[in-house]
This record gives sequence, C-alpha cells and structure tokens, in this order.
Amino acid sequence: MSIIAEYGPLLLGMACLFGFFMAWGVGANDVANAMGTSVGSRALTVKQAIFIAMLFEFAGAYLAGGSVTATIRKGIVDPNLPILAEQPELLVFGMLSALLAAGCWLLVASLKGWPVSTTHSIIGAIVGFAAVGISVDVVNWGKVGTIAASWIVSPLLSGTIAFGLFTSVQKLILNREKPFECAQKFVPMYMFFTGFMIAMVTLVKGLKHIGLDLSYGQSFLVALLFGLAVMALGKVILSRIKPDPKADKDFHFTSVEKLFAVLMIFTACSMAFAHGSNDVANAVGPLAAIYSVISSSGQVLAKASMPWWILLLGGMGIVAGLATYGYKVMQTIGKKITELTPSRGFAAELAAATTVVLASGTGLPVSTTHTLVGAVLGVGLARGIGALNLRVIGSIIMSWVITLPAGACLAIIFFYILKGLFT
Repeated sequence: MSIIAEYGPLLLGMACLFGFFMAWGVGANDVANAMGTSVGSRALTVKQAIFIAMLFEFAGAYLAGGSVTATIRKGIVDPNLPILAEQPELLVFGMLSALLAAGCWLLVASLKGWPVSTTHSIIGAIVGFAAVGISVDVVNWGKVGTIAASWIVSPLLSGTIAFGLFTSVQKLILNREKPFECAQKFVPMYMFFTGFMIAMVTLVKGLKHIGLDLSYGQSFLVALLFGLAVMALGKVILSRIKPDPKADKDFHFTSVEKLFAVLMIFTACSMAFAHGSNDVANAVGPLAAIYSVISSSGQVLAKASMPWWILLLGGMGIVAGLATYGYKVMQTIGKKITELTPSRGFAAELAAATTVVLASGTGLPVSTTHTLVGAVLGVGLARGIGALNLRVIGSIIMSWVITLPAGACLAIIFFYILKGLFT
C-alpha cells in the first residue's frame, strides 16, 4: 500500500494546518505591509484596514488571480520528472515542509517587525527541499535567477513611479498658493487613474473563468467607465469636505491632507486587490498541490484546480494574521522608514499597486513587500535623503537577503523529519 493511500487523510489534515499557518504569516507580514501606509498616515484605523483587506484580498485572488493555479509555485519544480511519478509522496512531504518553513520564518519576521517577502519565503523553501531532498535537476534555476533579479527591478520600478507621483502632487497641489482648491481639482484625477489602472489590468488578464471574455478594446472602454465612476464617487465625497482654517494654522496642509485621506481609501482598496491577485497563492498554492496529489491517488499534475474551501482557509488565515500580529509590520512601513502623511502614503501605495498589477499581468514574479518598501523610499527621496531612516532601511534589506536561505534551510530540516516519520 502506497504512503499516499495509507496516510492521505492525515497528510491532507497536516496540509490544511500548515497552510493556515502560512496564510497567517501572509496576513501578519504581507497584508500588514500593504496596509501600513494607510494606517501609518492615519488615513485608516487598524479595524478599517482589516475590513478593506478582507474584502479586496478575496476579490483580487478570485478575479485577477484566476481560478487555476500552477501546482508547483511559480514553475520552480518540474512536475514531469520520473522520480516524482515513482515517489509522489516526496512532493507532498516537500510542499508540507515548504509551508511550515515559510510560516515559521514569517512568524520570526513579524515578531521582529521586518517586512519580508512571502513570495521569496515560499520560493526559498521550495528550492531548498527540491534541490536537497529530491534532486538538483528538479529545480528550474533559470526561474530562480529571474526571481533574484526582481529584488532589484521591483523596488526600483515602484520607487521611480512613487517619486514621479509625489513630485506631481508637490507641483500641482502642495507648492501652489491655494493648495486646498488645487487638491479639490486634481485629487479626482488621481482617483480616475486608480480606478482605471485596477480595472484595466483585471480585464486584460482575463475573467474567462467567470464567463467574461472581452477584447483589448472592450476592456479599455470598460476600464475607462470604471475610472470615471470612481472619479465621480470621489468628487461627491470630496465636495463634503470643507477647509479648516484653524487646523491649517498649526499645519499648513491639514485641510489638503483630509482630501488625500479620502483618496487613500481608494488606493488601499487597490493595494489589497493587487496583493490578492499576486500573493494569495503563496499560502494556498502548495496546499492545492498537496490536495491534487492526494485526491488523484498519487498523480503529479502540472495544473491543479483550486477548490473553494482552500481559498476560504487561506482567506481566514490571512485575516487572522493581520488582526493578531499585523500591527508590528504596519508600524515599520507606516512610521519608521519615513514620516508619512496621506499625500505621501497615496503616492507610495498607488505606485506599489501599479507595479504589482503590471507584474501580475506580465508574469514577472515580484514581491509586494519589495515594491511597497521601494515606493515608500521613492516618496522619502522626493523630500531629500534626510527624510529617510537609513538604519531601519539597512535592517529591512538584511532581512530580505536572509529570507531565501532561511526558508531553504528550514524546509530541508522539516523535509527530512517528515520523510523519517512516514517512511
């Protein structure tokens, strides 16, 4: 009797437990840093951030993430190798150890308040167990090289976009004689851009799995209408905000920042949506792979369908992580790198969301964490190098470098423990 047939229910139960733990880590670290700018700039309370994350993470995962996920996360392991056909349990043990290893590293990072990459945590863990536990030939090293390159590309790209966005805010609004009037005029345009960008990427990437298949031209038109709808809604909300001359005496831009706080609600939604489309699979991808092998009696398939209960389990874990330990990473992103106001937070959040959804559409494996930290750095640089806390930035970069080897080493240890227990 094969190991899969004998211990299938037990292995699946362990996969659900480890998958929930990994999803908890995604919530405590990744979703927390996605919401950190909104909370740090006081545009949203922690409770509001959790509610937005719940709603838009699910929408992003289902609509832009697609209903089918590659069994082997990001195509790092070749599922067609003879050794996996002969011993499918190796893949199950490996994915279990990868989930547990990535979850443990995210727990450590979240306790320390380090915003690390969940994408790289799970990738490091998968590379570790595959190379040492199965065979070096199993790993698609070209793909690993592309991921390593994204460490530089994603923060650079989002930092550049954020620098450009905040510079435009300074020129169009903050450095003008009547900043409040200028903000009322230009903030709806930023809202249009936010709505258009999210809708465009979602439609172009494809909604075939929910029965909606539009051409590029049709997608452009729908995104245009969606952007205009967001702008119209924003105008209605903004028209109710009146300038506060008393508060403006203490800080010249208090009334202006109130308008940007409204805009940040829209960018927080788009950031949560972008994160859901790109990173929720970090928690549920390996779990779907294990479910696929066990439910097909040991067959290793190149693609696996994503049952609804796996997405539900992932979603619950993410919300639990954000609600319990998310505040530590939120503090690092929102307060410790550079001082954020709603106008600065908006530029950082929209730049990061734009980078992530563009990468999601083109298939470039980027980290939401790296894009957001890069965007916050870009906003800080727009105000001069003195606006940045270089010591905090140094410790963040160090934690990024450690993430891949930490995930790999932990996964190798757990892989051999699981193999020893079941064989």
